[in-house]
This record gives sequence, C-alpha cells and structure tokens, in this order.
Amino acid sequence: MALADIRRGTRNDTGIAAALPQLALRFGQRFQTGEAIRTQHAHTTTYIPAQLPDGVVFVENAEDVKAVVAICAALKVPVIPFGTGSSLEGQVNAPEGGISIDFSNMKRVLSVNAEDLDCTVEPGITREELNVYLRDTGLFFPIDPGANASIGGMASTRASGTNAVRYGTMKDNVLAVTVVTATGEEIRTARRARKSSAGYDLTRLFVGAEGTLGVLTSVTLRLQGIPAVIAGGICGFPTLKDACNAVIMTIQLGIPVARIELLNTLQIKACNAYSGLTLPEQPTLFVEFHGNEESVRLQSEEFGAIVAECGGGEFQWSADADERTKLWKARHNVYWASKALRPGYEAIATDVCVPISRLADCVAETERDIEENGLLAPIVGHAGDGNFHVCVVFDDKDPVQIEQVEAFVGRLAARALAMDGTCTGEHGVGQGKQRFLPDELGGAVHLMQQIKQALDPDDIMNPGKIFSSLPSI
Repeated sequence: MALADIRRGTRNDTGIAAALPQLALRFGQRFQTGEAIRTQHAHTTTYIPAQLPDGVVFVENAEDVKAVVAICAALKVPVIPFGTGSSLEGQVNAPEGGISIDFSNMKRVLSVNAEDLDCTVEPGITREELNVYLRDTGLFFPIDPGANASIGGMASTRASGTNAVRYGTMKDNVLAVTVVTATGEEIRTARRARKSSAGYDLTRLFVGAEGTLGVLTSVTLRLQGIPAVIAGGICGFPTLKDACNAVIMTIQLGIPVARIELLNTLQIKACNAYSGLTLPEQPTLFVEFHGNEESVRLQSEEFGAIVAECGGGEFQWSADADERTKLWKARHNVYWASKALRPGYEAIATDVCVPISRLADCVAETERDIEENGLLAPIVGHAGDGNFHVCVVFDDKDPVQIEQVEAFVGRLAARALAMDGTCTGEHGVGQGKQRFLPDELGGAVHLMQQIKQALDPDDIMNPGKIFSSLPSI
C-alpha cells in the first residue's frame, strides 16, 4: 500500500450534474446529498483518504437498484455499493465521484430451505442478523470476518474468518447471486443445485469482484447444522514458531478443527488490556472443535498431544458458552485492541496468506522484520489456512513513519509471494493493494481487465478498485 497509489480519477461532472435531479425525483428523501451522509459512505477502516460520492441512495429492493443503475448508466456516472463500510482496502471510496448505493434497508431473508441447508438473503443483512434469524432452524451461516459485515459486502470481497479452516470462505459458501449489471439488467448466476456443469461459473466471477462487475441484489448461501457440542480453549507456546508448527501438524494430520487462531505476544498483551482477559503474555493459539461429545473429546486429546510435542503449555479447554464467547469476542476485537496500544494513532490492518507448510517461516520472518524496524505491529492469524494479519499502529501525520509502514507492507506482500502465497487472503485488493496484483498474477491481470471492460465498458461499476485503468482492446 502507498498513498501515492490512491488517485482521484476523472470526474464526469456533466453526467453527475444531470443524474442528481433525476435520482432526487425518483427516490425523494431516500436520496441524500448532504456532506455528513456522503462522508459516512466514504468511510474506510484504514488510513486511505476518504473520497466522497456525490449522493447516496437508500435502496429498498432490486427494482430500486435497477433504477439507480439505469439512470447512472445512461449518463456514465459511477455507482459504488455500500454495505456496512467495514472493508479494509478503500473499496467504498468514490475516486471519480458518483452515487453510493446503500443497502442498509435491504435486509430481508427471502427464503430458508432447511432441508437443503441453504437460504437466500438480500445483500444488506449482516452475518450476525442472519444467524439470529436462523437460530430456531438449527442452522447457522459459518463465515465470520472480524466485523459484523453485510452478506453482500462479504461476497463482494470474498471474505473469510475464523471458521474458514473447517467451513471454507465465501467462495465456497455462495451458491448463486442475482446481480444488476452495468446495463441495468438483473441476472441470476445459478440455481440452488449443489453441482452444475451448465456454462461458465458466473457465481464465482461475481464473488470477489468487489462491485466492479455489477451490484448484488440477492445472495444464496450454503448453511450448516449447529453442532451438538462446541468446545474451545487456549494454549501458550515459548515461541511463535512453535505455535505455527503446532498449527501445521494439526492440519497435516487431518484433525477437523473448526477454528485455530494464532496471536503473538504483543497481540495477547493488547487483548488483555482492551478486552479484560488475563492470559499469559506469550504466543497463543485459540482453538475450537465442533461435533458430538465423543468426537470433540477425541479431537481435543489429539490436539493436546501435538501441543505437547511442539513445546506448548497445558491445553485449557471448555464447553462453557460464556467463556468461549468472551475469548472469541476478544479475538474479533483485535483491530481495536491494537489501536488502543497507542491511542490517537492510526492503524493499517493488512493480511497475506501462504501455503500452510510455509506459515512458520513467513510469520517468523515478519516478526523479525517488525522488530528490526522498530514497528508497533501485533500479529494475529487464521492460522489453519495459512492466513495471518498484521496491524501496524503508527503516526499518520509523520511522513517518516508513513514511509516506514508502507515499505513494511510492501516487504510483507513480497515475502508472501516469494513463498507462492497471496498479497491478500481475505481483505481484497480495493485501492490499497493494486500495486501487488501484477506480481502475483502476471498476465492474468490483463485478462481480468478485459473481462471488466467487456461487462462494464464505461467503467461505472465501482471504478478505481482492483486496478486503476482498463486496457484498450
């Protein structure tokens, strides 16, 4: 990431000026142009500067979305989907101005097919709201990024979370979407069948596209049965490498762990202070097992043996819901815990992912990089799938510190790529990681740009994200 990469694109002032009164006429009070509202819709949980849209439409159904896109498409005005604003790489910014489509009023659960373990929802519902709705069915949706993100935003960024090691990421759990394309037409990418060989996999094309190919209007999700027994626990290790080795052995031996999260010493210190924990300040794994009483007991015993072999302390585990909730709430609040280490300072939360066999090497080299450069940067990871995050806390008013932090993020991405990993496991590219994409995918980026241009020739769908320009074809 580098601030120099965050550019403001060319505005279509004539088109925007013509679109605003048309949207006001169509949507009345549900169309807002006040600066405070527009600023909220350029919110970005990073130090990337806010780039405000020219107006915000609070849509209530797919027909509203089609109307917004039709008006904007005719005038070549950008549209930027907005869920909860929790994305981490500037995905909701409006570098060319345009119209933000707010989905906070599109939260309906359209259907639940309990026998088929799936449901269809509108994109504005959050993951927590969905699971509250599903509670009485005995089902749940397992993907849980740190924020209480909207389902549409999670699909658009191909989000993940602490459960990914067992249940996969959004790409594994979205069966179909409906999308309003750049022409204003709504399409459906698939049926509810669990397998199909009918044509291109358009669902996977739109999942992870960050709103650059179309605007989601519904998402059909794979659900899971709530486990009969959920047990979790913690264990500490002398070194971060020992903890990583325990993770690697757990995955390689096929133990069906549901969650296995890695926190380094500084992150534990931050969580103790912010979330009221009293854990020993050392590299620590948070672990959770799902199943029946017997399977959970066996999994815990197998994991305990691995911990002992890797030099870890006693594995302390519990099936008590309140104890587990406190631990996982602290885990989901690590961003705020990290910021609290230096109040008043900014933070960059960045992530990479590597093959599980390289996790220990990548984490150890990263921690050494942090120490050698005097950075304040806790490490936390969805270690079971090789994904870890670094939250660098720094003075965003100090050019020297900005340069140091940006250089570190560049080295971290390069380190992951050198290990055949990725520059982002779950945050997406947005504006912040565009410079790393060609190094990761080479000529495939050009193909992505061609797909973007074919589906959105006027570049109105969330422009300036993933890549800043399109090729001439």
